[in-house]
Amino acid sequence: MLPIEDPRNERQTIYIISDSVGDSAAIMAAAAASQFGAGRWVIQRLPNVAHIDQIAEFISARLADTDEEIVVLYTIADPHLAEQLNEYVADKSVAAVDLIGPAIDAIAEATGLRPKGKPGLIRKTDRDYFKRIEAMEYAVNHDDGRNAEELDQADIVLVGVSRTSKTPLSVYLASRGYKVANVPLAQGVAVPRQLFDIDSRRIFGLTSKAGLLAEIRARRLGDAVAVAGSYAAVSNVQEDLDEARLLMRKLGCIVLKTDNRAIEETAQEILRYYELSYPSLNSTL
Repeated sequence: MLPIEDPRNERQTIYIISDSVGDSAAIMAAAAASQFGAGRWVIQRLPNVAHIDQIAEFISARLADTDEEIVVLYTIADPHLAEQLNEYVADKSVAAVDLIGPAIDAIAEATGLRPKGKPGLIRKTDRDYFKRIEAMEYAVNHDDGRNAEELDQADIVLVGVSRTSKTPLSVYLASRGYKVANVPLAQGVAVPRQLFDIDSRRIFGLTSKAGLLAEIRARRLGDAVAVAGSYAAVSNVQEDLDEARLLMRKLGCIVLKTDNRAIEETAQEILRYYELSYPSLNSTL
């Protein structure tokens, strides 16, 4: 059957009522309206509702302007307020659709958990998401000693010789919402002076066994090991580690071994120390 074309050319309105800002409902409204032609729909919101009187005043004013049925999409976390809305529109020319209630009920039934019934929780999730994105950008821009002048902005600074998992740890911790910079330590190479201005509780030194690091470096070099073999020589690696430990002692930072440990395991140990030192700055993720 061919779809019936609506002869009316005027723009029509979908009304959104939400106890938050109504973004989720607006997305759903736009998706649904797209099935009936682009450019003919207007979305009007009533956000941050907390009482049935607000809803009644909004709906009654819209009904007074038309003889036709109006469409109302709503996202209201408070089940009592949602029920009041349903009761109010029951005898009116309103096609009201609850966009969140059935989903909450289904999850509650399947899990046995009790919903919080609080508005705006998804906005907190969004803030956490953007916090992680910002942390990831910071980790990328402050990898391998880059932009050292901004080390004071880091939540956590990792220091260690080559191949001690500084970058993977930075990325993992950034995915948890922490701004992480990492600084490589190498023989004869001065570290950024800013490193000594940072609270030592934010700095974590990474170390490993010389033999294991030598193997990792050799694998990293591949065929080039014949040319740059000193980089992977055990004796050279041991000198790297000894010099790095001296610097870590000067910094007064916590030193962690990364050999034969999963990234997640080392990260959790770092966070345990960090959150003990800065309990008020704990990540909410």
